[in-house]
Parts: sequence; C-alpha cells; structure tokens
Amino acid sequence: MADLSKYRPSSSYNSPYWTTNSGAPVWNNNNSLTVGQRGPILLEDYQLVEKLANFDRERIPERVVHARGASAKGFFEVTHDISHLTSADFLRAPGEQTPVIVRFSTVIHERGSPETLRDPRGFAVKFYTREGNFDLVGNNFPVFFVRDGMKFPDMVHALKPNPKSHIQEDWRILDFFSHHPESLHMFTFLFDDVGVPQDYRHMEGFGVNTYTLINKEGKAHYVKFHWKPTVEVKNLLEDEAIKVGGANHSHATQDLFDSIGAGTFPEWKLFIQIIDPDHEDKFDFDPLDVTKTWPEDILPLQPVGRLVLNKNIDNFFAENEQLAFCPAIVVPGIYYSDDKLLQTRIFSYADSQRHRLGPNYLQLPVNAPKSAHHNNHHEGFMNFMHRDEEINYFPSRYDPVRHAEPVPLPPTYFNAKRDRTIIEKENNFQQPGERYRSFAPERQERFIKRWVAALSDPRVTDEIRSIWITNWSQADKSLGQELASRLNIKV
Repeated sequence: MADLSKYRPSSSYNSPYWTTNSGAPVWNNNNSLTVGQRGPILLEDYQLVEKLANFDRERIPERVVHARGASAKGFFEVTHDISHLTSADFLRAPGEQTPVIVRFSTVIHERGSPETLRDPRGFAVKFYTREGNFDLVGNNFPVFFVRDGMKFPDMVHALKPNPKSHIQEDWRILDFFSHHPESLHMFTFLFDDVGVPQDYRHMEGFGVNTYTLINKEGKAHYVKFHWKPTVEVKNLLEDEAIKVGGANHSHATQDLFDSIGAGTFPEWKLFIQIIDPDHEDKFDFDPLDVTKTWPEDILPLQPVGRLVLNKNIDNFFAENEQLAFCPAIVVPGIYYSDDKLLQTRIFSYADSQRHRLGPNYLQLPVNAPKSAHHNNHHEGFMNFMHRDEEINYFPSRYDPVRHAEPVPLPPTYFNAKRDRTIIEKENNFQQPGERYRSFAPERQERFIKRWVAALSDPRVTDEIRSIWITNWSQADKSLGQELASRLNIKV
C-alpha cells in the first residue's frame, strides 16, 4: 500500500483528474449545480463555492514597499578566507557554496508599475545555510534617505502617491525632505544617472545597514556589504527610459529571466568594509549612520565571494510574491549593530510579512530553512507543519532536545539614560558635496536639470525652494548658485 503521508501539497503529486482542495474528484468543472436546467444555483454546490472563494483570495496584499519585483535562484561561493572575522559556517573557507534566492525590486511603486521609473532598487539575498537562513536585505544605493526608523512611515507616505489623487507629486516629496537635510546624500544617487538602472544584472547592491561580524574568539567588527556586478554598471537616461518602458513595462524582469534561460548567468562579487568598534569615534561621521558611506581609501573593500544566479524560479507567486525577507534573520557569526534604522527594520520587516502572509510565513517552502529546525511555535493561521510529538513545551524530561552551543554576541556595555536623540555627528553636507564634485560635467548637468524640474513643480513654495537651494549650497556652493540662477531665486 502506498505511503500516503508523503503526498504533501506539490504539483509533483498531481492526480490525473480534477479535484477539490480536499481531493474529492470533480466530474464537471464547467457548469454550476442548479435546480433543473434553468433554475437558481444551489448553495450546496461546494465545488463552485470553493472555486470562487479561492479566486476571491488569489491576491494577497502587495508589499507596501518593494511591491514590484523579480526573483532568481543560484549559489554563493566563498572565494576569500574571512574566518578570522566571523564564525559564520557558510563563510568558513574558500570553495564553500550556499544556495540562495535573490529578489530585485523597485521600492515605491505598485506591483504592475513600469520598471523604468526613477526609484531605488531593492537587492535582497536569502542564503540557505547549514545554520539556518541569512537574509541580506539591501538596495542598489549604499545610503538611505533617513537615519532613524521613526521617520520611515512618514517618508514612505511622502514618496507614495497623493492620497487624494493617487498621483506621485514632487511637491509632497520636496516638502517632507526639506525638513531632513540628511537625505541629500541619498538624492545624489536617486537624481543621478544610477536612479534608473538599465536592468537588474547591470546594477550594484549594498547591504546599506551596518552589521557586526563576530569571530570564534568573540572579537567584533562593524561591517558593510557591497555587491559589484561582474559586468559594467549601466543605466537608462530619460529618453532611453521612456523608450524602453513604453515598449515593455517589465523589461528588467524579462531581461533577468531571459538571460538565465540563455545561460548568461548574472554574477556579482561580494566585498566587505570593516571597522573595529574601538575606532568608531575616529571619523567625522557616525559609522552607524545609514546616510553615510565609509571612505574606501581608508576602509578598503575586501573580497569575500561571488553570487551566481543560474536558475529561474518555478512559480512567480510562490517564489516571488510569497518570498519574504527580514534583516533580523541572521546566523551565528553575523549580528546587528546599533544602527538606528536597522534596529527598527529588525521588527518591522517580519511584522509586515506576518500581516501579508500570516504568522506562519516562514513555513512556506521559499522562506523555510533548508537545515533541520526545532521549536514549539505551534498552530496559528495556515500552519502546515507536520507534527506528531506529544511534548510542545521546554524543557521536558520526555524530550531530549537541548540548547544549542552558545553563540558570541557583541561585547558591548550600555550605561545611559533613556532619551530620544539625534545622531551627534550629523555632517549632512560633506559627502553629498564630494559625490556631486566627483561627477563629470555632463553628469552634473543632468543632475541639475532633474533638480530644476522637481523644484519647478508649481505647488513647491518659494520657502521650500529656498531651503533646498540653501542645503545644496552647503553641499556645494556652485551647485546651489546654479540652481538659484536657473530658478531665478535669490537665497
């Protein structure tokens, strides 16, 4: 007799005939059950009710941010030994490979929006390691708009469409960020040419937040992660974006899918920068401030490994829409830092997924670890974990399960009063100015034109224009003067 317990929900076990969700055979999937040929439909037509009820619920809530995305699978391979920096098992030696799934996305716009809109791109990697999953959730820019997660909901509301008209409008964006000059550095990326990547294969990725690497001896280092494509970084200028987007609003998704299908596997090199926490006060900025980059001439990029995407996903809903990331999901040897934005993301991401997908979203195959796991998180909505044990508490003398070996944590001591404070070393203008001055003249001109267009929005007040010109003048005097001249404004 066949072992029926192996038939978990999977298309691998499809029956040769149509069935209901409970497995009952369906002999007619075209006609409702009615009273006679012309009579009313019967409520007892369970097959019809089930079919309609499932259809009504086919669409889960789309992500508030990063709704538009594309995924692919592959592997990460260590190429350089960093075992002196971290005890993470998947980084223990060159040659070690770990399966991954990666999701690229746009941030602000809806799931069906064009992939050519000026917007940050998400770059999220889920490592299926032997010690559980590690989610490295980042963007294609190394910095962010705000440094404290308290501002995040308001920031997203400002970037999203007007709640009255459902139109994204510059005046709302410029109004909000005029209160937060820390955003200037992020805008030197968003309004730069890299604001519209050519596709996902030709863009960089960054972990953005500061994490902590801990080695076997318990020594900790702050770390930032950088993904560099093995191909050239390419972007779309305005005319190109209009042409590409007008022809195919899913061009980046199609490019990713077609490239992998043709055997042209996208590849990135992983680099890290590290800072000894004992030295964090040596800089003129706070290393845990996400609006700052770490100078590469002082803190050089160190190679770690390579990421190769060599397999397309099997199903878009199961492996893209239900794919869920959270910066809190780390492995031994990698930990958080006191980065204020990271600290809020640790809670917010998982909470968002519990809302979208349910409290057991980590049981979904795409999110579940590939390693053995054991806990007493029972029941709840959509729990499909097979359990036959009698002990669902800990500890128990009837269950030999024990604690794992201790994992080193950052050796930080805290002694301070409760307070709501800003980061002391704000230094909002130096790095944006340096980045602008690094642009070639024609690139500076494109940057200026984008800002003139945004500040020319008729609902942007003279006060807001003056604030922005003042801020850009503090970053670079010539930039502020040029904006003021073209907008005919005296500051």
